[in-house]
Order: sequence, then C-alpha cells, then structure tokens
Amino acid sequence: MTTITPLLLITADPSHPLAHLALRYTRAYLQSDTNEGEINHAPLHVFFYGDAAHIANRLRWQSADQVNITKEWQSLAEQYKLALPVCVSTALSRGVSDADNSTRHQLDSSNLASGFTLVGLSELAMMMQNDCRLIQF
Repeated sequence: MTTITPLLLITADPSHPLAHLALRYTRAYLQSDTNEGEINHAPLHVFFYGDAAHIANRLRWQSADQVNITKEWQSLAEQYKLALPVCVSTALSRGVSDADNSTRHQLDSSNLASGFTLVGLSELAMMMQNDCRLIQF
C-alpha cells in the first residue's frame, strides 16, 4: 500500500484567511491519530511560497488581539519536528532574508524567524516527486 504524503503549498499572505486555514489544517492533521508522541499517519510537508514568505519574517508585528501566525508555525515545528521551508527567491523579493543571503546580497541584516529555512524551488520539486497530495492555501 502506498502512503500519500500531504504537501501544503502555502501562498497566502499572513493576513489572509487561507493562511490561517493552512495553520489550522496542519495542527489538526498533526494532532490526529497521534499516540503517545508517535505519529500514525503519513508525514506532512509544507512549503511557503510567494506572499506566504511574510510569515517567516521575525520582525512582523501582530496586535495582541490577533493570532501571531509566525509564532504558531514555530510552535508546531518545534512540537512535531516539522520543517518550515520558504522559497528563497520569493522571500528575498519580499524583504525576508537569513544571515547567509544578507551577506551574499549585501543587505543590512537578517530577519528570518527561527525554525524557518530559505530553500530553492528544487526542494518543492523533490517533495512533489514522491506520492503526494498537493493542497494549496
């Protein structure tokens, strides 16, 4: 029996309802069918692309009456050992950079939130090569 891995392609801006729906979907998926810390279903992959790169900006301010989507993703990543890859090109074009890219492109500083990593589109292509169910938010 082949296991189909869900691949969430998150493209929505952090203020868009779809970005929050992706977070809720991920949380529900990871919490479902879990026994004593062991996941009993296919692993989950996520990939942040386009405007969703703003989610990985550690300098993004959020008012106290709204969900801080960056911190929520960080919490899920820590709790479930979930990778949070972000397309490097779309991140840089939106002002989100890690230390390496800041040096390479002569930017003043980095602002990538911890837990997130900047990767090339080849990472997304590799995720799609396996049996996956692509879900875009």
